Amino acid sequence: MTYNNRTSGDEMNKGAANVRSKETGQAGPTMDNTASKGVSRRGLLQAFAATSLVAAPTYANAFGFLKGAGDIRRIKMYNGRTGESMDTIYWVEGDYIGDALAEVNHFMRDWRRNEVIRIDTRTLDIMAASHALLDVSEPYVLLSGYRSPATNAMLRARSSGVAKSSLHMTGKAADLRLGSRSVSQMARAAASCNAGGVGRYSGSNFVHMDCGPVRSWGS
Repeated sequence: MTYNNRTSGDEMNKGAANVRSKETGQAGPTMDNTASKGVSRRGLLQAFAATSLVAAPTYANAFGFLKGAGDIRRIKMYNGRTGESMDTIYWVEGDYIGDALAEVNHFMRDWRRNEVIRIDTRTLDIMAASHALLDVSEPYVLLSGYRSPATNAMLRARSSGVAKSSLHMTGKAADLRLGSRSVSQMARAAASCNAGGVGRYSGSNFVHMDCGPVRSWGS
């Protein structure tokens, strides 16, 4: 993971007063953050150099992508609040890579309180599959990953669109943006995975993705 020194101001989620129950959902099965067996950091770098995703899968076979089609899963993100960037392969030929998942957990931490928990790999898979479907090279802009209960309460006091029992508090949700794709395009890609919740926030230009019950909301 590489780090940049740029920072940006806090971005508030606006215009979401009617979607709190949709954001909450229900927690799914226990997440699987199992580390890869026998895959070293060097092996990961070799896989990165030797392996590439051929063509982005179509919306019709997004579910197959999530279930294991392809040899690698890769995630690219930028966080304007911390100035950090990451570009990592976190899954190779059926195995999650422990070191890479640790990087993801740190990157998606509650930056206000510097608290880290495990990010559910199901959410990470939805993010990666959606990114591949959109056929873009730019990283996601991460607006919100993990939120501690204290941070969630603070944001909820400032915005009626923040759910009291948000899936962000259990590491199961992410709010994301892409400069070259619209909210509608991102939401369609995520919804085609048929694997969790998808919220459209066109007014604030981001999409919410989570691994809770399959549902959609917003405009």
